[in-house]
Amino acid sequence: MSDIKHLEKVASQTRRDIVRMVHAVQSGHPGGSLGCADLFVALYHSILKQDPSTWTMDGEGEDLFFLSNGHISPVWYSTLARAGYFETSELDSFRKLNTRLQGHPTTHEGLPGIRIASGSLGQGLSAAIGATLSKKLNSDSNYVYVLMGDGELQEGQVWEAAMFAGAKKINNLIAFVDWNKRQIDGDVKDVLDLGDLNAKWQSFGWKNH
Repeated sequence: MSDIKHLEKVASQTRRDIVRMVHAVQSGHPGGSLGCADLFVALYHSILKQDPSTWTMDGEGEDLFFLSNGHISPVWYSTLARAGYFETSELDSFRKLNTRLQGHPTTHEGLPGIRIASGSLGQGLSAAIGATLSKKLNSDSNYVYVLMGDGELQEGQVWEAAMFAGAKKINNLIAFVDWNKRQIDGDVKDVLDLGDLNAKWQSFGWKNH
């Protein structure tokens, strides 16, 4: 089986996991999770330099990933389980009391793969930048990745962080925006139009791809 075929197969399984998890408890955010399945699978099964068997909170000597829009936790939980961070049987505990798989990712229960609690929108990019600076101080050449939602970019903290990264010429950070043009209150353009996102990021000194 080719690498692409394998990734497609895992992504299909991830989508099934998402639907089953959300349906079982009649609670959660399936839309954003389903839309980001391919990205998560590509990261964890092809791109990130990580080893679940040696996972630690400090992440020294490996690539790091931060999920800023934490409400799409179902796709992350499925991906982590399918990548070997914990047993897939634990997916059945999603959003149930006293479990590790809560609606927004948390750290107090020690779930492997999760380094910050997320879901308070606008904070993920700042946290990721802190991790990049730590890696530079420790002469660690690995990369830091972060995913944000497009509606989340209405938060001012995102642009403070973007300005900081551009001004300090941080070059070990890769940021993704799930530009699906929808947020909980409707279309992003109707809630608070983001304008030309490509131009905005470039104006802060970022390279767009």
